Amino acid sequence: MELEILGMNFGCVLAALADAKIPDKACLLPLASKLLGYCIVAASTTVKLPQILKILKHGSVRGLSVASFELEVVGYTIALAYCIHKGLPFSAYGELAFLLIQAIILVAIIYYYSPPMGAKTWMKALLYCAMAPTVLGGKIDPAIFEALYAAQHAIFFFARVPQIWKNFTNKGTGELSFLTCLMNFAGSIVRVFTSIQEKTPLSVILGSAIGIVMNGTLLGQIVIYGEPAPKKEKKTD
Repeated sequence: MELEILGMNFGCVLAALADAKIPDKACLLPLASKLLGYCIVAASTTVKLPQILKILKHGSVRGLSVASFELEVVGYTIALAYCIHKGLPFSAYGELAFLLIQAIILVAIIYYYSPPMGAKTWMKALLYCAMAPTVLGGKIDPAIFEALYAAQHAIFFFARVPQIWKNFTNKGTGELSFLTCLMNFAGSIVRVFTSIQEKTPLSVILGSAIGIVMNGTLLGQIVIYGEPAPKKEKKTD
């Protein structure tokens, strides 16, 4: 019995249930992996929305590291291009497309609420706009592509380091969103499982593992430092 929807084979499950049997592991795990993969893709459409809304609500980027969010855009671009180039199933990487779009919007908002942009910032933005289409289109040497993807793990690692260090030195997390960090952390955990089931390259799994460590650290900082309570004004007679 074959019933395939979006690459998910429900046939073995339905056949087992029709015989009043529990589907075996070989049937359930691939299906669960696909379902979780699509759940991650669906959830990714709103992952950075809490962070965006928090900045817009307060009109401030206090405590946020601009370098962290800029490097995140570069990392997502390389990771998305690599997965497309490798022909991986959309359920294995689809969230990268939505995360990239949101990350670009987030950087634009951070620029808007930051001090006036200098020539260096404009140069970075223009360089990205010039290079991104080439990378996403896969119009580069395969060896360079592999080197870029290997480097993107370091990029994601160092994308988190400035923010983690800033939180540590400030003993606070400023406008960093708890919900966004929580969803990033949970998504990384689930993606390790789905990547193993989808038999993706080890480098893809490594990227998710790094995400668990770094996003978990940020989440822990938010929990430990919390948001400072507003100071009460002293009444004067």
